[in-house]
Amino acid sequence: MRVLIVDDEPLSRRALADVVSARKDIEILDSAGDAFEALETLDKKAYDILLLDIHMPELSGIELADRLNKRGGSIPSIVFVTAHDQHAVAAFEKHAVDYVLKPFSPERIHEALDVAIRRTESERAAQAIKVLPQLETLLSKPTKIAIKTKGRIVFVDPADVVIVEAQGNYVLLQRQSGSYLLRASISTMAEKLKQYGFIRIHRSILVNSSYVEEIQPWTTGEYALRLKGGKEYTVSRTYKNNLRSLARFWVGTESFVRE
Repeated sequence: MRVLIVDDEPLSRRALADVVSARKDIEILDSAGDAFEALETLDKKAYDILLLDIHMPELSGIELADRLNKRGGSIPSIVFVTAHDQHAVAAFEKHAVDYVLKPFSPERIHEALDVAIRRTESERAAQAIKVLPQLETLLSKPTKIAIKTKGRIVFVDPADVVIVEAQGNYVLLQRQSGSYLLRASISTMAEKLKQYGFIRIHRSILVNSSYVEEIQPWTTGEYALRLKGGKEYTVSRTYKNNLRSLARFWVGTESFVRE
């Protein structure tokens, strides 16, 4: 099969290429650093499968897929390689569109390639028509969240929230400057903020993954997690597997998170 990898991150492209090149059924394997380079490559060669990232500068993976669909002709089977929130993933699953969620394993890449190569051209076109408008809606949703505090409704950018901590029947949203105390459960906040990159590291604490700078395993099976600025928290054994979502992929010989 002929495969084109489209991803703006060099490490991600290399990790994908290492997995794909190990297969015996690969005839051609090329890569592109952005969607425009991919379009130029696709004008010169025909491919069976695109391993396509969603978030890329200037032209996203979804926009690239939409252009391919609109221009007609042979449409490669598209496997989205994404670190996007679970709502987008659910859309992929519902419409049987192949995807790989970062951080990915070699087994998951091989599974997606096996499924993708079995798709006929008509199936590829039909699935693209179904899913693209809904993905565009999902990915264009407002980024701010509305909270009620002291009789007012305040709009907060979740990217400004560093941690969320349970305090009895309330939760404290801590920003880099200032905080908000809300009457809500930590479980409710975990579900609502999951799509914005928040992970639960303790029964009473959520952290914004974009502020995590370092984790360190302890012999007890717990982890020390350090945020930008130096503040540290303990990741309990119950929630340590949530740490896997901190990185799009793992480079190393040992397991990222110890079992």
